[in-house]
Amino acid sequence: MSNKIKIAICGYGNLGRGVEKEIVKSEDMDLTAIFTRREPQSLKINSNTPVVNMKEMENWKGKVDVVIMCGGSATDLPEQVPTVASMFNTVDSFDTHAKIPEYYSKVNEAAKSACTTSLISGGWDPGMFSVMRVYANSILSNGNTYTFWGKGVSQGHSDAIRRVPGVKDAKQYTIPIEDAMNRVRNGENPNLKTGEKHLRECFVVAEDGADKAEIERQIKTMPNYFDEYETTVHFITEEELKLNHSKMPHGGFVIHSGETGDGNKQIIEYSLKLDSNPEFTASVLIALARATYRMNKEGQYGAKTILDVPPAYMSKKSGEELRKELL
Repeated sequence: MSNKIKIAICGYGNLGRGVEKEIVKSEDMDLTAIFTRREPQSLKINSNTPVVNMKEMENWKGKVDVVIMCGGSATDLPEQVPTVASMFNTVDSFDTHAKIPEYYSKVNEAAKSACTTSLISGGWDPGMFSVMRVYANSILSNGNTYTFWGKGVSQGHSDAIRRVPGVKDAKQYTIPIEDAMNRVRNGENPNLKTGEKHLRECFVVAEDGADKAEIERQIKTMPNYFDEYETTVHFITEEELKLNHSKMPHGGFVIHSGETGDGNKQIIEYSLKLDSNPEFTASVLIALARATYRMNKEGQYGAKTILDVPPAYMSKKSGEELRKELL
C-alpha cells in the first residue's frame, strides 16, 4: 500500500492545470482525483487521473488526504471551501486581502467541526510575501514594509473582470510605479496611498452587443480590486488577446526599510520574477498541501495560514537533510 499523500484538485482552470503539471515532481504525492463543476467527460486533462463531478465529492471521503482548491477568489472559494473543508483537508489561494479575516473565520468553523485542516490564502501573495513581511517586521520593528506587484498578469483580478456581465475574456496587468519603488529603496519611508504604488491595465474581450461603457464602469468601480487604482481598460478582439496576452508572467517585491542603533538604515528586499504565475502558485500550494497533511496528522484542526506553518513541514527533505544542506 502506498504511503504517498493522496492529492485531489478541485477546479481545472489555469491553476488546476498547473497543479496537475507540477505535482509529478513530488515523489511523496499521488494525484488521486480531479473534481469539477463541468461534465467530467468534457474535460481534456493531461494525465490519467479520474475526473469526478463536484456533486460526488463526498464519495471520495477517506480516499483523498488533501484537496487543492483551484477556483477563483471572487466567488468560487468563499462558497466552495467551507463545504469541502467539512469533508477533506484543503489548501487554497484566496487572495482578496481585505476579506481574509472573515474568510478565515468561516473556513475555521467548518474545518474545526469536521476535524480537518484548511490552509487558506497560500501562494505567493498572500503566501510567500506574507512570510517575508512578518520576518522583516519582526527583525526591524522600527520601520515600514512596502509590497509592489508586477509587472504581470493577476489571476485573481483577471478572473474578477471575467465575472462582469458582457465580458467574454480578459487579462489584467498590475504595474508597479517605479518612482515609488525608488523612494522606498532609498530609505525615504514615504507614506504611499494604495493607488500611488501601482497602475492596473485591463485587456477585455466584450461579448457581441455588450455595453462597453458599462463594462468599463463596473471594472473601474469594483471594490477591493480596482476602485482605488488608476485603471485603464482596453477593448480588444479575441484574436488579439490570444496573440499578445496568452502568457501569464508575474512577480513583485517586498521591501522593508528600517533603522537600528543611531540611525543606521537597514533595507530588506525579497523579490520574485515568474514566467508562469499559475505554475509557481501551484508549486507553493503543493508544498503547503504537504504541510497541511502533516499538521492534520498532529491534530492541528481548523483554518491555518502560511504564517502557522513551520518551514520544515513544507519540504520533502528530512530534518537531518535540511540542517545539513540548507541551514
